[in-house]
Amino acid sequence: MPDPQPRPVQRRLDDGAADMATLVDLGLADEQPVPQYQGLFLEPDLPADSAE
Repeated sequence: MPDPQPRPVQRRLDDGAADMATLVDLGLADEQPVPQYQGLFLEPDLPADSAE
């Protein structure tokens, strides 16, 4: 019996999860901004630790 002919690859989008880089590459999502945390939290003024 001869080997069956390979079927052509069909790529289609589904409703499954994909990483954001793939969605951006395909043009399906906008690139998300990177959050900036500098200056968001205030550090308390702690006394200098003098272990003399």
